[in-house]
Amino acid sequence: MTLTELRYIVTLAQEQHFGRAAERCHVSQPTLSVGVKKLEDELGVLIFERSKSAVRLTPVGEGIVTQAQKVLEQAQGIRELAQAGKNQLTAPLKIGAIYTIGPYLFPHLIPQLHRVAPDMPLYIEENFTHILRDKLRTGELDAIIIALPFQEADVLTKALYDEPFYVLMPAGHPWTAKKHIDASLLNDKSLLLLGEGHCFRDQVLEACPATRKTDENKHTTIESSSLETIRHMVASGLGISILPFTAVDSHHYAPGIIEVRPLSPPVPYRTVAIAWRASFPRPKAIEILADSIRLCSVAARPHGEAQPA
Repeated sequence: MTLTELRYIVTLAQEQHFGRAAERCHVSQPTLSVGVKKLEDELGVLIFERSKSAVRLTPVGEGIVTQAQKVLEQAQGIRELAQAGKNQLTAPLKIGAIYTIGPYLFPHLIPQLHRVAPDMPLYIEENFTHILRDKLRTGELDAIIIALPFQEADVLTKALYDEPFYVLMPAGHPWTAKKHIDASLLNDKSLLLLGEGHCFRDQVLEACPATRKTDENKHTTIESSSLETIRHMVASGLGISILPFTAVDSHHYAPGIIEVRPLSPPVPYRTVAIAWRASFPRPKAIEILADSIRLCSVAARPHGEAQPA
């Protein structure tokens, strides 16, 4: 039994697909399949039930994978304990961020972090919250930047800043005559939202209940895979959308193409936070990272609309 084989079964349990699991483990699918089968033969039980359409854990497999996850966390802890004896700001830091934060934060964060910790390069990944959560637990990531609420056993979180939501519209839209947009106006307009799986979509629907699809004839929701794709569709005149503040000015459109207006008070917002394992032995690195994100969140907001939490 090896740590590599344990990582194979944990990843396969998460992905429920040999090809995706092999890709995450950076091995070929046959290599992963052989490793899983070798472990099953050694233990004398089937960990997975296989069919042409699905891969599922057996009842005994569920317990084995749970224990394997703990072993991997402990093994990662050994590596981190060894690293802790060195300068905490000289080793690479593995950071994850959700799709609606990373593209708008990292261009500000990296120069700031380089000034205060020049010998701590970043490994960066953008993904959905649930995938970042899994990778944080297994040690594939050291810290993740997410939106609250976020709860996970043995994981610490720190709120960093609040980010208000804004209305994005084509420059010729009649609402450009308004200084503020009432959320109730959004119930009869074509609203462009992120697709399922993006937490920002859920936050918009929660903060602006009028955007929920209660009447198909009055409200048409168009979904997209990214905020930038949504921005392009708004610029083309397809509809309007809601953006977090950091995404408002991050574009290359000339004046007169798109317009942004704040929502009427009480303005909905999200709280951006950092999460890391309680056992992570480089607290100074987390502290420097959190402080740098706070500074960036202020520097990126020239009008001061969003202040640190």
